[in-house]
Amino acid sequence: MTRSQRPSLRPLCPNFSSGPCAKRPGWTPAALVGTPAGRSHRAKVGKAKLAEVLDRSRALLGLPDDYRIGIVPASDTGAVEMVLWSLLGARGVDMLAWESFGAGWVSDVQKQLKLPDVRVLRAGYGQLPDLSQVDFSRDVVFTWNGTTSGVRVPDGDWIPDDRQGLTIADSTSAAFAMDLPWSKLDVVTWSWQKVLGGEGAHGMLVLSPRAVARLESYQPAWPLPKIFRMTSGGKLIEGIFKGDTINTPSMLAVEDQIDALVWAEGVGGLPALIARSRGNLAVIEDWVAASDWAEFLAGDPAVRSWTSVCLVIKSALFLGLAADDQAAFAKKIAALLDKEGVAYDIASYRDAPAGLRLWAGATIEREDVVRLLPWLDWAYAQVAADYR
Repeated sequence: MTRSQRPSLRPLCPNFSSGPCAKRPGWTPAALVGTPAGRSHRAKVGKAKLAEVLDRSRALLGLPDDYRIGIVPASDTGAVEMVLWSLLGARGVDMLAWESFGAGWVSDVQKQLKLPDVRVLRAGYGQLPDLSQVDFSRDVVFTWNGTTSGVRVPDGDWIPDDRQGLTIADSTSAAFAMDLPWSKLDVVTWSWQKVLGGEGAHGMLVLSPRAVARLESYQPAWPLPKIFRMTSGGKLIEGIFKGDTINTPSMLAVEDQIDALVWAEGVGGLPALIARSRGNLAVIEDWVAASDWAEFLAGDPAVRSWTSVCLVIKSALFLGLAADDQAAFAKKIAALLDKEGVAYDIASYRDAPAGLRLWAGATIEREDVVRLLPWLDWAYAQVAADYR
């Protein structure tokens, strides 16, 4: 089949969005039949459901026994903001930014918290900053996996065990898809609507004993909104980490998250989730290696994400096109695939270089990736014909 020929097979699930992400294979609304709808989350049944999310998440991720895990408001964004406002300011902070969300945390720390001692280590989309330059006598804030750039940190080897500051990792597109070295991490956040395809509005927060000690020994100079407060009278509010949520959670979303966790356990736990995601990337890597128009935004395989896979059009094909025209070209590809019902929501993030972004996490079936790639070739050929 030539690239311009219309493929005959379509992905069975066209949901390749990088958030909210695809539901687990076989999901239907019937998964929510156990929801205690209309009941209080403070009732025995509600607390039991919330505790089940915490217990199953802890077991799947292999959290150390002395790490706390809690459900917090406002998705991953809420979890990160709670941490930035509650923990930072005790010492200087190194902020790492190589994609949109990391850059957002830099802006919050510099312009909202206005901390006096902030050092920013930046890199462009598709790259990492020099991790050897990080000063671990300071607090360190970074994204484990750059959702909008397709770049991840390679491992935790660059983080020393004898660090003085806290390591704070926004891991929303890494948790349940990558092996997080917990002994290297003091704070980890994620959201339900990412790797396991849950419903939104809820964030997850993991704290090491070192992070708890900071919370109980340090009082920020600024007032904390109630929704950010994790201590009372100088002590951690333990209820947050036992299912007593700060706000009212959606019990439908809770039930959906339980369903996703049970599915994850059933397919083989964290090793299987990682293998499914890496297998999807391998299919895309083989295709890119043979492509005459597509390449990875993350050129280095050692730091390439296997969840949020970012593709760009080879620069030589864009000669003579202005930046706005390049963005329009890529958006036309995404729009055509959306119209065909083949792939939804795969345009690159608004701040990222023009291209496509494919979610390849564990809820995506390998066969759907195989079926999608010829459609990418077809859509590119259709759009490119308009520019000749």
